[in-house]
Amino acid sequence: MKFLRYLLIGTVFGITLAKAEVISWFRIYEMFKFQSFHMYGVIGSAVLVGIIVIQIIKRNKLKSIDGEKIIIAPKQFSWARYLIGGSIFGLGWAMTGACPGPMFILLGNGVGVILVVIASAVLGTYVYGKIRHKLPH
Repeated sequence: MKFLRYLLIGTVFGITLAKAEVISWFRIYEMFKFQSFHMYGVIGSAVLVGIIVIQIIKRNKLKSIDGEKIIIAPKQFSWARYLIGGSIFGLGWAMTGACPGPMFILLGNGVGVILVVIASAVLGTYVYGKIRHKLPH
């Protein structure tokens, strides 16, 4: 029962992204060819909302839905971290036409081949966990 609210929120989020065409391969293709503002607008809006929400959480010392204190640990800035990580993420996104969130929405919409991408993402996460101590953080 505890996870029902997360399933409901995820379902609404998935429907919203599908209706906004964020999972559309064509929209992603347009973005990478700089032919449309659609995806940049969606991503930019998400970044802006994220910045505002994080500031509200920090300034008001808000708690999670379960009543736990939300702690946002500071991170050391590293050009290598963002350059390498962003390049790998962007390359995977360009090759598959899907970033991690929409992968599951595509699966829910009946795009079965996305299971290969999901399996690859899980494998990549596992490999990252094994070699994390050797990477720049």
